[in-house]
Amino acid sequence: MAFSVLVVDDSSVVRSRLTEMLSEIDGVTHVDDAPGAAEARLLLATTAPDVVVLDIRMPGGSGIDLLREIKSSGSRGFVIMLTNYPLAPYRSVCLRAGADVFLDKSTELEAAVDIVRRLAIGPGQPVKVRAASLARRES
Repeated sequence: MAFSVLVVDDSSVVRSRLTEMLSEIDGVTHVDDAPGAAEARLLLATTAPDVVVLDIRMPGGSGIDLLREIKSSGSRGFVIMLTNYPLAPYRSVCLRAGADVFLDKSTELEAAVDIVRRLAIGPGQPVKVRAASLARRES
């Protein structure tokens, strides 16, 4: 069964590192990346990733706006907000907009990878069911 991830971050270093780490996870069959919201929108129009890892600040629009678009489109994908702006107001806005998890990029990069690992190789449940239980644990 295919399991795909989309990484959206304006830092080429972060995108490259995450793409490499996520590609090594058993069960992850495809990882796309985009440097900004416009490129992410193009990928989202043609793919339906199981997980989207989003930064907040990026060219072409904010990650928060992109999160809202993803959720309003009816996507069942799990969204991880991974940002260098782990401030309470951002966290609150992102979680209300539908983010499943909100993480600090500078200290929780490995946590994001671990969440994807658990989603990709979890025991036979649909992604959304596993995602809901993970979101509760990560909060």
